[in-house]
Amino acid sequence: MSTEKFIKWMTLFHDKIQAEKVYLTELDGPIGDSDHGSNMARGLTHVKEALDTGSVDTPQAVLKTTAMQLMSKVGGASGALYGSAFMGMATAVGADADNATDMIQAGIDMIQKRGKAEAGEKTMLDVWIPVQEAVASGSLTVEVIKDAVESTEPMKATKGRASYVGERSVGHIDPGAMSSGYLFETAIEAGVL
Repeated sequence: MSTEKFIKWMTLFHDKIQAEKVYLTELDGPIGDSDHGSNMARGLTHVKEALDTGSVDTPQAVLKTTAMQLMSKVGGASGALYGSAFMGMATAVGADADNATDMIQAGIDMIQKRGKAEAGEKTMLDVWIPVQEAVASGSLTVEVIKDAVESTEPMKATKGRASYVGERSVGHIDPGAMSSGYLFETAIEAGVL
């Protein structure tokens, strides 16, 4: 898979997060710190600036650059979790950028290592895991992604900031799941998935 597709993916992800940053922050209000949208928007601005230099020349470098920018520029758990995920994906991609199943699994592994979360705990993993399974079976669609995001609404958070509000987390879409939905929707649009 080409470097251009990976750059297009991160550019589309940047654009989507910028367009939806207010909505992401609104989602984060009742169950988080009301900063997910602004934090992600800031981090992806730095990602886009780094990629726009023209010096990033492999899919692995695109993912690693993204990881480094998100880890250093995004506050809270989001920077650490997304940064770890992208670093895992960069390691998995290596010279073979055509194995999307392994790439996403490596991202999941790093999120779990960093966040100690599992499926069903109202986190970004509730999108990453079904997406990985759909990629593996050749059945990934935008609808699969949207269903995964929406599946977090009735869940009670047991991990992360949202777990502090207990039962009050029920009835809210997880902001990290929503931003992960945007990540994978833009991956389809860019031709990476």
